[in-house]
Amino acid sequence: MSRETWSVNLYLLNCALLFTHEIDSAFWKEWDLFGIPGGIQVFLVLNFLLLLVALYGFQQVVLGTKTARVFSLLLAAAGVFAFDVHLFFIATGHPEFTLPASIAVLVATLIVSLAQGFLALREMRR
Repeated sequence: MSRETWSVNLYLLNCALLFTHEIDSAFWKEWDLFGIPGGIQVFLVLNFLLLLVALYGFQQVVLGTKTARVFSLLLAAAGVFAFDVHLFFIATGHPEFTLPASIAVLVATLIVSLAQGFLALREMRR
């Protein structure tokens, strides 16, 4: 499999994991956990905007543009950030995101994000 194919597949997989996590976030009412004013309405608008950026980034990766690696790094960073923030909440006693499926999605997101970030950084150095 070529590097370009790996880049596309990792981006797509990470995007799917992150937005699966966002579906889980709606279940756990993440807007309350983060204290987002406006509740579900603002949460939906934010997720719409995040999805647009992620899908635009996917387009850039598929097309192999100069900004593709930047979008890959941003998505990878978002995945590592999501894992870290939720690990902090779990470690401080919050019951949200403690179901096995929630944890599996977060761990898979971390693994894929690290792989995606490593690949994007390696490609940037070429």
